[in-house]
Amino acid sequence: MLGLPRGAEWIIILLIVVLLFGPGRIGKIAGELGKGIRAFREGLSQDKPEDEQSTDSSGNIEPK
Repeated sequence: MLGLPRGAEWIIILLIVVLLFGPGRIGKIAGELGKGIRAFREGLSQDKPEDEQSTDSSGNIEPK
């Protein structure tokens, strides 16, 4: 049965990826992924105040 790769298989996969893309490009990809995750988290934290607005008994947002 095929399952998830284990120990030595991950090392072989990593070597193939490094050979295909090179260490410089992998660093760029990782940096861009980190920036994307950071922007996503900042976007989520900016939306929080809307969730904390007060509502009346029927669920409508009360004006301030």
